[in-house]
Amino acid sequence: MDWLSQFSLAGRRALVTGSSRGIGLGIATALAGAGAELILNARDTVALGAAAARLAEGGARARGVAFDVTNAESVNEAVDYIEAEIGPIDILVNNAGMQHRAPLEDFPEEMFERVMATNVTSVFLVGQAVARRMIPRGRGKIINIASVMTGVARKSIAPYAASKAAVGNLTRAMATEWARHGINANAIAPGYFKTELNEALVANPEFNAWIETRTPQGRWGDVAELGGAAIFLASDAASFVNGHILYVDGALMATV
Repeated sequence: MDWLSQFSLAGRRALVTGSSRGIGLGIATALAGAGAELILNARDTVALGAAAARLAEGGARARGVAFDVTNAESVNEAVDYIEAEIGPIDILVNNAGMQHRAPLEDFPEEMFERVMATNVTSVFLVGQAVARRMIPRGRGKIINIASVMTGVARKSIAPYAASKAAVGNLTRAMATEWARHGINANAIAPGYFKTELNEALVANPEFNAWIETRTPQGRWGDVAELGGAAIFLASDAASFVNGHILYVDGALMATV
C-alpha cells in the first residue's frame, strides 16, 4: 500500500466555516495543499473574497460562500446552493467561533447567548445540514474545532469554556449517531495560537510569559501547525478514527 497516498485529498471538496482569517484560513490552506477544493465561509464578503483570492494565487481551487452559521435558514440555503451548484461536500470543518472576556458574575446575558450561538449552535446547524447530504452517499468527514478549554477552564472566559466543552461532546455524539453511515466526526482542540482572536493576549507581556511557562514547548503555536492534524482527520488515513478529540497544544494538556 502507498501509505502517503492515504493522506491525499485530491478530488475532495471541503467547506470550512469562519475561514476568512486565522485558524479557519490556516486549515483551509492546508487542505488545499493536500489537493482539496475549498469553499470558504464568513459573513464579511470583502474578507471572504480576499481569502479566496489569496488561496487561488497559490494555485488552489477556492471560492467563498457568505452565510450566517448561526441562522438555520441561512445555513440550509447555503448548503443547498453548494451541493447543487458547486458539488458534494466531502469534508466539513466547523471552525466559526468567537470569544468575549468578562468576570462570570458580570458576564452579559446577551454575550453569553452570542458565544453559545457562534461556537455551539453553528456546529449543530451546519453539521446537521451537511450530514443530511453525506448520509445517503455513505461517506463524509466532519472536523469540529474545539479547544484546550474543552477539557479545562480559565477565569474570565467561562461561557467560552462551556461552549467548547459542548463542542467536544457534540462531536462524540455525531460520531455515535453517524458512524454507521460512513461519516467520521472528530475534533481538533488547539492550544494557544497566535491569531487575530488572541492579539490582545499576545501583546500582553504577563500573559505571554505565562504561555511560555505553562506550555511545555515554551511558545505559542503557529496556525500552520494545525494543518497536519486537519489533513489527517480529513483523509482516508483516519478511516477508523471517530469521536476523537485531538489536542494540538504543545503538551499543555499533558502537564500540571
